[in-house]
Amino acid sequence: MKKFNFRKVLDGLTASSPGGSSSGGSSSGGGIGAGSGSVHPGGTAGAAGTPRDEIQEILSSDYFQICKTVRHGFPYLPTALAFDPVQKILAVGTRTGAIRILGRPGVDCYCQHESGAAVLQLQFLINEGALVSASADDTLHLWNLRQKRPAILHSLKFNRERSTKTHPGPVVHLSDSPRDEGKLLIGYENGTVVLWDLRSKRADLRVYYDEAIHSVDWHHEGKQFMCSHSDGSLTLWNLKTPSRPFQITIPHGKIQRDGKKPESCKPILKVEYKTCKSSEPFIIFSGGLSYDKACRRPSLTIMHGKAITVLEMDHPIVDFLTLCETPYPNEFQEPYAVVVLLEKDLIVVDLTQSNFPIFENPYPIDIHESPVTCTEYFADCPPDLIPVLYSVGAKHKKQGYSNKEWPISGGAWNLGTQTYPEIIITGHADGSIKFWDASAITLQMLYKLKTSKVFEKQKLGEGKPTTEIVEEDPFAIQMMYWCPESRIFCVAGVSAYVIVYRFSKHEVNTEIVSLEVRLQYDVEDIITPEPEIIPPFPDASSQLPSLKSLSGSTNTVACEGTMKDSIPCLSVKTRPVRMPPGYQAELVIQLVWVDGEPPQQITSLAINSAYGLVAFGNCNGLAVVDFMQKTVLLSMGTIDLYGSSDPYQRQPRSPRKNKQFSAGLTELTDSPVSLELERCKSPTSDHVNGHCTSPTSQTCSSGKRLSSADVTKSNRRGPGRPPFRKAQSAACMEISLPVTTEENRENTFSRSRSSSVSSIDKESKEAITALYFMETFSRKNDSTVSPCLWVGTGLGMVLIISLNLPATEELRQTEPVMVSPSGTVLTLKGAVLTFSCLDCMGALIHSPYEVWRDPNSIDDSEKTRKRKLVMYSPSSSQDMGDHQFAVICSEKQAKVFSLPSQTCLYVHNITETSFLLRADVVTLCNSICLACFCANGHIMTMSLPSLRPMLDVNYLPVTDMRIARTFCFTNEGQALYLSSPTEIQRLTYSQEMCDNLQDMLGDLFTPVETPEAQNRGFLKGLFGGSGQTFDREELFGEASAGKASRSLAQHIPGSGGIEGMKGAAGGVIGDLARARLALDERGQRLGELDEKTASMMASAEAFSKHAHELMLKYKDKKWYQF
Repeated sequence: MKKFNFRKVLDGLTASSPGGSSSGGSSSGGGIGAGSGSVHPGGTAGAAGTPRDEIQEILSSDYFQICKTVRHGFPYLPTALAFDPVQKILAVGTRTGAIRILGRPGVDCYCQHESGAAVLQLQFLINEGALVSASADDTLHLWNLRQKRPAILHSLKFNRERSTKTHPGPVVHLSDSPRDEGKLLIGYENGTVVLWDLRSKRADLRVYYDEAIHSVDWHHEGKQFMCSHSDGSLTLWNLKTPSRPFQITIPHGKIQRDGKKPESCKPILKVEYKTCKSSEPFIIFSGGLSYDKACRRPSLTIMHGKAITVLEMDHPIVDFLTLCETPYPNEFQEPYAVVVLLEKDLIVVDLTQSNFPIFENPYPIDIHESPVTCTEYFADCPPDLIPVLYSVGAKHKKQGYSNKEWPISGGAWNLGTQTYPEIIITGHADGSIKFWDASAITLQMLYKLKTSKVFEKQKLGEGKPTTEIVEEDPFAIQMMYWCPESRIFCVAGVSAYVIVYRFSKHEVNTEIVSLEVRLQYDVEDIITPEPEIIPPFPDASSQLPSLKSLSGSTNTVACEGTMKDSIPCLSVKTRPVRMPPGYQAELVIQLVWVDGEPPQQITSLAINSAYGLVAFGNCNGLAVVDFMQKTVLLSMGTIDLYGSSDPYQRQPRSPRKNKQFSAGLTELTDSPVSLELERCKSPTSDHVNGHCTSPTSQTCSSGKRLSSADVTKSNRRGPGRPPFRKAQSAACMEISLPVTTEENRENTFSRSRSSSVSSIDKESKEAITALYFMETFSRKNDSTVSPCLWVGTGLGMVLIISLNLPATEELRQTEPVMVSPSGTVLTLKGAVLTFSCLDCMGALIHSPYEVWRDPNSIDDSEKTRKRKLVMYSPSSSQDMGDHQFAVICSEKQAKVFSLPSQTCLYVHNITETSFLLRADVVTLCNSICLACFCANGHIMTMSLPSLRPMLDVNYLPVTDMRIARTFCFTNEGQALYLSSPTEIQRLTYSQEMCDNLQDMLGDLFTPVETPEAQNRGFLKGLFGGSGQTFDREELFGEASAGKASRSLAQHIPGSGGIEGMKGAAGGVIGDLARARLALDERGQRLGELDEKTASMMASAEAFSKHAHELMLKYKDKKWYQF
């Protein structure tokens, strides 16, 4: 039967039908509704002369598929720990039902219980490639680890029953006796311990103690066991004298002078008792410290002989395990390391050295060292970047680690076929920035940059600091912009500042140059009419609000006791600063207070090394700074950018008497928001990107609207009051963004910023939401391209700013750059998210850049050589031609314009009921596409330039703001987001990578011989020294015990068999290795059998010969002759 490809059918429908989500309209440059441009709905062919006939788009839906690839970071909310001593892999269970399995670097696997119930216990079947998990929903799961993606083979769902028999209470410990597997040691919380004989089904002994038990551990000979108690004591019991403890110690208790019992301490939560052949045993426990030191941190105590070492931890201890040389519990354990699982960290302590150093952790588990506030992802970046960043980052490595290799070394991993360079950048709440090598689905930190070092530390007792606009985390990173080719880096912080960094391999001592920008204006309060009576276009004679816009820095400081004015939020260091190799601050730009109002947070950022310009915007307007000459070129309110082209004339009215909205413009909140308020809002209106409030109206609890001007006035505070609480990390945002239903959509009016022209409120403030430097046509019918800055606003307006640069390199250092609005205005629905430019052949045009050179080079020739600029580098070698295509995507729709005519060629209405959180133009398979992530969880891709839909999958529900603020796409079909406050989840939307993923993942299980048990000798075995094995099937199997009651547990088959087949198909190398090992073992055994057979034959021949000789000797003798 012929296969039917639904994807190709979908492609054909979208290419031939103008209906669906695509819609036509008429829009061109120079304002709204000019009507001179023809529009072709997404995917439909244009008229003659349109690019559809000449541009061949190679991408189709067959190129796309979404799947998660790998998860990095520390397991969020850990609960359980397990280790396989033969395979040398570690498993960590979490409160969210996840399991992370770790081996050697590169071997990192994430599994998830479908129920999401917390993992309570984990236990490996040693060297069997299997793991048992016990979850909080009373279920046991058996996981198959002999495949790259583990799957559940079987599950047992237990039914809780009320016990009718007398019971000592909760069980805190269960373990086999090392001496006899038929004996089970049961520890009860109330202090009772029972040794139960599984064969005879009765108790061999019972011991009682008057303190609650927390944990129990055996001596390897099975004759003694140790208990830890709630009073900080350890008791050692001997099976021969169960009436009282053999030994009682309170390791951290103070000895009383009068000989009384040492005072009680905090509970010892867990103890492990590990023996050594050539030294005293190790007794390792958590807790048990004295009560007199209430502020002491969580600790792990190691007792070895008479030495007691206390290791203080930064976070509470969840669990710990001692790693031993032998997998057998009835042998000398020979411990060599302790794995300590903390609430927010994982450390391994080396027990083989007297000072107990920790091992250097090769996993990227410190992503959350400071909460992540933003992320950026760069795939297929220049190959020399990773070694360069590593070389400057390696100089800051910590000392004092153990010199031994990381002991969790199981599994196998290779680079795979896709090994292009990938870099992930994370911004953090403390102002730090981390560069990570993310190549080949691994993650390793390359370099750490601390942006807070350019600012003065606020000393205590100095009164109210200027950083009071943020009570916590004043250095939190809000936005980042990186040009990998020129190595120039720019960050925007939550305290309204921008820092420009250049990369250098040499240390330098220099002063930090800073600029101050005044970017704020006052308006009268505005009352917006009810939605049904808002005219689409107010009269052109409407009065514009007053505006204050100053360019350049100012030194005006408010007098004591008056409102703050013209002072920045932070103080830049004025003394020379030592800057180590790496990224060094070139310029700090700060927005200042205006008339007692704090500067608004920055909502968009762009930098261009070829032009030497940095641009940023916020709710008030746009600033452009020349970072080469250190001057402010433009500081202008958004309204002034329009000039006479403003389609929405703002109407000042009398102020409102009722001020109902209480949240500040710049407040970032993590409190839940009602579904009605959050329905279909745009990202800038509900702080999705950490920006200030949207220029559109806010909705109050009473259902009335207030303009952003009302919000501003209602939140005016005195000079001593902070306007917002703190800079929240992306990890702690917990606002739900549900999908709008038809019923709720009818009951709520116009939550979208600009779902229609008539719903756009005529506001005093319009946020700058997107910026883009490019060589393009700035005006209609321009004959040549010129440097431009594309500006997108929260009302869906696109403005083009012309940049007039000096003609020569020499003049560039002295002559000013002229910046002026071109008058071109394009429109879209919703806030503008991203821009991109294509040449006449549909190839992506990269922004111009300066080839990197070291600004602090010792070589004089490099210092004096001219700047090398790459002004145009399309992906094809074709000539630019006489026209370009501008791709613009907003939170509601995408449009492709032809330049310089500014004709809208294609438009695609992406969503009506939701809004986009992220959109990026990316390369895939030597072609380009537009990738979008929607607040309703859909991930979509569209071909360019036709905007033909190729992928639309409801894949990732936006359950909190953390996902919304950290999701980003990159080239080669890759994306990432912060899946928890401590973990980064990477995914791919490329069919090719999904197909190759099996080869890229590491193997958890590798064929390893189980070590042979020690030969304990005849006498020791005779007197009961060796462990006795026990056939549990004989006791618990159906033959002797009968079938289990159906009311006890329900058996649920898993999908591990099917997944195992897939894993086997992808893991041919592992299968061959196992087969080879099996053949080697078989050959060895056959060889041994041949030798034994030959030896037996020789013995038989010798015996036959001797018997024949004996027969001949005594053949003729009579019986009495013997």
